[in-house]
Amino acid sequence: MAIHEELAAELKEAIRARDRRRMDVIRQVETEVARARTEPGFRGDVDDALYRRVISAYCKKMDKARLEFEAAGERGRPQAEKLAWEIEYLGRWQPQTLDEAATRDLVRAAIAELGAADPKMAGRVIGHVMKAAGSTVDGALVNRLVREELGAG
Repeated sequence: MAIHEELAAELKEAIRARDRRRMDVIRQVETEVARARTEPGFRGDVDDALYRRVISAYCKKMDKARLEFEAAGERGRPQAEKLAWEIEYLGRWQPQTLDEAATRDLVRAAIAELGAADPKMAGRVIGHVMKAAGSTVDGALVNRLVREELGAG
């Protein structure tokens, strides 16, 4: 079943159950997809790949916002919990990425392949890993691990 169809079925179920959280997040994803379709230069189909890209981008934005709400302490806790729930709920439609250990192995292999020893080569190593692994790795994690490995932390 296509992601669009799954979300439509989930929305119907959420409406019947009066589950406001699910309704809100599904409607937001559909809004984000509509926005992506109407952007200048959009070519292609509205398919699972588009939905995965949109959901992934949305979850990254919400995770960043969640961290900011958590930093606000007690006042931001309800919103942080809401965003954490949304990220978890949408997780099944996000592209799966490698865990930290596997990503660290890729980073170490890239460092060895490029002969990088200088922290100034961090950008080159990051680019190499991202080009080789693509969407199977989290860019922020790669950045952090490269900087740790090269001592640029």
